[in-house]
Amino acid sequence: MRKLRNEELDRISIDEFKNKKKIPLVIVLDNVRSLNNVGSAFRTSDAFCIDKIYLCGITGKPPHREINKTALGATDSVTWEHVESTLTLIKQLKEDGYTIVSIEQADESIMLNDYQPNLKEKYCFVFGNEVFGVDDEVINISDMCLEIPQFGTKHSLNISVSVGIVVWDHYCKTVFSY
Repeated sequence: MRKLRNEELDRISIDEFKNKKKIPLVIVLDNVRSLNNVGSAFRTSDAFCIDKIYLCGITGKPPHREINKTALGATDSVTWEHVESTLTLIKQLKEDGYTIVSIEQADESIMLNDYQPNLKEKYCFVFGNEVFGVDDEVINISDMCLEIPQFGTKHSLNISVSVGIVVWDHYCKTVFSY
């Protein structure tokens, strides 16, 4: 066994990525403070062909050195937009037919392992602030909350880790189901 060289990875160009069919999923970062978390969300979104990232409120936006450090160029491939109000955006996405899913520990949250997406729907996953989570007003109008099962003492994951877990799970349950 040997590690593959970069030339063997069949990487596509940014233009090819932009023209590639995306999965019907957008990610909303709700007042995320860490620029490294923002960059990681871009990189994960590139890896799984996410349609778009919305950066809301105080969430940092490209170009920024700290975002680029973890995004590794994904800010050039993934479509993104900065929106001041997460709540206003979520209301618009609902009107546009998205199922709104807040990634949050809530009294009626669905455990990720029990989540089964509808293949005919388009989804919006909302990831919240590192300290305060997803805004309560956004949770109140979400169609559901998803929770990543955890078994240790912290019951808290870094946003970049949560994005990777939830997007991979959604990808497996949708793309591999076609």
